[in-house]
Formats: sequence, C-alpha cells, structure tokens
Amino acid sequence: MRVLLVEDDPLLGDGIKTALQREGYAVDWLLSGHDALAAVRYDTFSVVVLDLGLPDLDGMQVLKEIRRRSVLPVLILTARDDIEARIAGLDGGADDYVLKPFDLQELLARLRVVMRRAQGRASQIIEIGPLRIDEASHEVTWHARVVPLARREYALLLELARHPEKIMTRPHLESLLYGWNEEIASNAVEVHIHHLRRKLDKRLIATVRGIGYRLSPNCE
Repeated sequence: MRVLLVEDDPLLGDGIKTALQREGYAVDWLLSGHDALAAVRYDTFSVVVLDLGLPDLDGMQVLKEIRRRSVLPVLILTARDDIEARIAGLDGGADDYVLKPFDLQELLARLRVVMRRAQGRASQIIEIGPLRIDEASHEVTWHARVVPLARREYALLLELARHPEKIMTRPHLESLLYGWNEEIASNAVEVHIHHLRRKLDKRLIATVRGIGYRLSPNCE
C-alpha cells in the first residue's frame, strides 16, 4: 500500500514515514499543500495522511480539492482539538481524524480501518481458501502454517488478496510497492511473485500474459 504523507514538521514527518515503512508501506512525504495536490493529480496512492496546518494552503483547502477530484481515503492529522474543527474535517470529506500528539500504533490502526472501509470490509482478516492474512499483525498463513514474508512480498500479496480474481498490472503493483526515491529493478515485481509462489503455492498467483497478475482463490 502506498501512502502520501503531507506533514510540514520535519521531525514528526520523518517519524511517521519511518514507522509506516517499517510496517510495509511505501511512503512519499511532502511538506506543502500545493505539492500534495499535484501528487494526487498525477500519481497513484492508497491513502493520504494530511496535516491541516500546512505553510502554504490550509489542509481543509487541500482536502476540498482532493474530494473534488477523487474518493481517495484521507486521514487528517491536526492539533486543532476543538469539536467544530473535527466536525468540519469529517463533513469536508475526511475518512478519519487523529489529534496530535498521538501514538503511532493508534495511527497505524486507524489507517487500517480507513483502508478496510474504503474496500467495503469490516474485518481485519482476509481469508481466501487456505490463505489467511491478518492485517493487524501482518501474519500470513497457508493451510494453517505461518509463512514469513519480506516487507514487499507481504504488501504485494495483500494488494492481490484485497482484489481476488482482479488482474493487477505490473505498473500498478510497482506504484504501490515503491515510492518516488526508491529504485525499481526492471523485474522487481516478477521476483516478488516468484518468491510468493515458492513460499505459498505456485498456483496461487496466476500470470495473465501481457497484462499482469491475479490471485486464484480456487487454489487449494
């Protein structure tokens, strides 16, 4: 999953980015509202984590522009703790609201909830045949056997499992696995797919020649 983080506090932004990357997210971090709007307009993200106190545009303006163009999930970060500000943020289209200071584990949990809601799911558990993924613990089991996965292997499997039977193109998967400043090898996705097939089952992920990959839910 790829996160656009919009936070102008260098210390806080760096801490959030590090925590999200440790959890397996690809993170692009911007410090201004104008840059955030340009990024949303021209790139692909799973969710936006948006500070309201930005130096150029008020975060509410950024939220309004995002909502005018997209249903992309938006999680607001702010020190504005009055009830009117929170109501304005939620009524303005925010999917959730986290007050500063906050615990990073709470932020991660709220991100998971926002993403589940955007996908129309209530549970943090994804079960497809013998495959089981716990989004909170990142535990993956295959036929009740725990299978350790590397960070990007997990992120790739999770994206495929969230959309079973849907074909995912390589550019789409690359855009969710890698941020702007991360180097992508020409066969990066293929390598991750190979590792997943080896660790789980070679039949679990099907190659759709010339298009991309899809999960095969009927693989037993």
